[in-house]
Amino acid sequence: MTDARIRKMTVADAPGVHAVELESFATPWTLTAFIAEMTQNPNAYYLVAETDEIIGFAGLWHIADEGHITNVAVKHTARGLGLGEGLLEKLIEVARELGLRAMTLEVRVSNTPARTLYEKLGFLYAGTRKRYYQDNNEDAAIYWLELEGDET
Repeated sequence: MTDARIRKMTVADAPGVHAVELESFATPWTLTAFIAEMTQNPNAYYLVAETDEIIGFAGLWHIADEGHITNVAVKHTARGLGLGEGLLEKLIEVARELGLRAMTLEVRVSNTPARTLYEKLGFLYAGTRKRYYQDNNEDAAIYWLELEGDET
């Protein structure tokens, strides 16, 4: 990984996170949505990776005893350096600290690099959500990671 530092996101980070979001997703969240996550959602936990600017982020919603990964993104210029993996490893650590029993996420079936990373970290494919993505009706692959009894 680069010399990036991973830390908890703050409201002040929202514009930088939104910039990464805009270049990473076909249907990006708004800046207002990220600010709301920081100020109005007590079940949201976000991390940022930064050097002299925010170059990546990952989010988790704590729902009952499960964690739902909302989004993971790294700037195009910083991809392939292990930042996504570092962010996810830290998010898994946070989920364990919160006492969550499992984590889940949806990812485009065509996103082979992300799917490979999730599988490397122990996430298991659990099914498909048909026509999940609104921009092109692409299916989403559903992944789960069981955390109970899985101590690192």
